[in-house]
Amino acid sequence: MKRNLFKSTLVSALAATLLLTGCASNGETKQVSGNKNVSLEGVPERFAKGDPVKIKVIRKIGGDDHTAQFLAGAKEEGQALGFQVDVFTANGDTAKFHDAINQALDQNYDGFVISHGDDDATVNDVKKIVEKGKSVVAFDSNPKLADIDGVTLTSQDDEALATLALDQLVKETKGKANIAYLWVDGFPPMVRRNKVYQDVIAKNPGIKEVERFGVAAADTSVQTQNAVAAMLNKYPKGKLDAIFATWDAFAIGAARALKEAGREEVKIYGIDVSNADLQEIQRKGSAWKYTAAVDPKLIGAVDMRLLAKKLAGEETPKTYDLEASLVTQKNVQDSKEAVNMVNLATIIPGWGQSTAFEEDWMKTLKKHYKK
Repeated sequence: MKRNLFKSTLVSALAATLLLTGCASNGETKQVSGNKNVSLEGVPERFAKGDPVKIKVIRKIGGDDHTAQFLAGAKEEGQALGFQVDVFTANGDTAKFHDAINQALDQNYDGFVISHGDDDATVNDVKKIVEKGKSVVAFDSNPKLADIDGVTLTSQDDEALATLALDQLVKETKGKANIAYLWVDGFPPMVRRNKVYQDVIAKNPGIKEVERFGVAAADTSVQTQNAVAAMLNKYPKGKLDAIFATWDAFAIGAARALKEAGREEVKIYGIDVSNADLQEIQRKGSAWKYTAAVDPKLIGAVDMRLLAKKLAGEETPKTYDLEASLVTQKNVQDSKEAVNMVNLATIIPGWGQSTAFEEDWMKTLKKHYKK
């Protein structure tokens, strides 16, 4: 397989650059000026007047390409609407995450996108935000947030993600395999994925979990790589058949360990996708066979649209799930060009595209602020 992977690597690098910029304490971006030749008729008064709109996106986890893509999607969609959008990731540090929320409360932001706020302290933080009259959309966060008036809780369809990946594992192993389970407790999406996993294991007694590992940190992929390398020493060829990775940071670490050990007969069935993931999946000989995913950039964009609707005083749902898709190694490797998050739509129809919550007035605003 001959491919030039420069393009996908470049996209990933650009996303990472955005992430690093957003994490800086002075990494604020200014609201852009609009084109006066584009009529704002039909646009909600708040936006038609051209008053500044400031949004803060705060994510607890980080250090991975999925985070960079999510932040890029939120930032690009917000800026396209003429908003000032500032992003921050705590890289798994709970204290920094809550500090960032509380500091932003005093910085005159109009709305917030909160990502991966899994604890009860996040619920208290969001209540304070709402009490100040600010709008909030939360992604993959504490389910109790959906009980707060005016808050929308978005998620990937985690049950579908886990089902898509595990169905392939069961099918290809014919329901008989020794597997390692890469999972970390404490995060709502992980809890939902684990429920599906437990159900599948119960229905398929021939699937045996022999090892598990999971940690959420800035260096998750490195720690996972080391953990999987240790597993491989315990389970020689024929004793470990597959790995179910509930997060792409786990899958990347596992893939590196399998490659270095020459053990790519052990297949990976994962969840989530990014440019770095696609580069690994399309590598000849890669152990990563399938990954179930929602475009993380699209998640950020949809969250921003929901927030814009709230700022406009329009009705929004309490919860919203984004549809999952299955990415197969065969389809990726059969592509005539290197596959990345942009052209993945040529393999998966509709990938990265959704008109969810994109109102006509938003399209007008995008024309107004288009560079």
